[in-house]
Amino acid sequence: MPTWRHSSLRNSATERQIPALLHLPRPLYARAESLSEGSWTPTHRHDWVQFSYAISGVLGVHTPHGSFFAPPQWGVWIPAGLDHEVVTSTRAEMRSLYVRKEDCEWAPDRCRVLEVTPLAKELIKTFCQLPADYPEVDSAESRLVQVLLDQLANLPEVGFSLPLPRHPRLLGLCGELIETPYQAVTLNDWAARLNMSEKTLTRLFQRETGLSFRGWRQRARLLSSLNALEEGVSVTSTALNCGYDSTSAFIAAFKGLFGKTPGELFRG
Repeated sequence: MPTWRHSSLRNSATERQIPALLHLPRPLYARAESLSEGSWTPTHRHDWVQFSYAISGVLGVHTPHGSFFAPPQWGVWIPAGLDHEVVTSTRAEMRSLYVRKEDCEWAPDRCRVLEVTPLAKELIKTFCQLPADYPEVDSAESRLVQVLLDQLANLPEVGFSLPLPRHPRLLGLCGELIETPYQAVTLNDWAARLNMSEKTLTRLFQRETGLSFRGWRQRARLLSSLNALEEGVSVTSTALNCGYDSTSAFIAAFKGLFGKTPGELFRG
């Protein structure tokens, strides 16, 4: 797994401890955390599914296949057995649900970012107040769990992910752009560095990431803006710092990806 994704965080931030669970005591297990600025976990995996969502702050989940980001009121679904790291550049309030694999066989076996609906939010809030060994059989708690699982099965998926190429040299260039999103690098620049034609690079990039070069670069820039906006950096400064020449172009692109303007997403 590439280390450039949060190597700067590791030098100055807090490593979070991973719960020492050998198995889940019930079909659904909750964990509530207040995360300090720059928190991170080492690469790890679970025998169960994990769904983590941000009440405040921005969560980043990094996997061998790409990075997934959850602004406030979105969450990341992590399938069982997948190597992953969780990082937060800002302070964050996180709620995690661990689900037994056999109780969510309906879920695709891939990492996804899901929108947490108002109903799901309230159900998670209520469930987090229950004891870990809540009554399983014919109880109000077990019925709440079933309703919550039904809601999780129907949460809408959003595209807040950044797929990574497996091609080593292409991966290195993508890493540079993530670290310095303001770079005015062009497809021609990349083709020259990789000693291939633009046409060949276009096909390779699409095959490796599922996105065009332009689409991938725009998504990388917009995702890089989330932490700054959450910290209260102005929209204009954020736009310039992630490679946009105008605030209006940045806001339009931001709304195109996230469905909301920066002000709407981070209001309050």
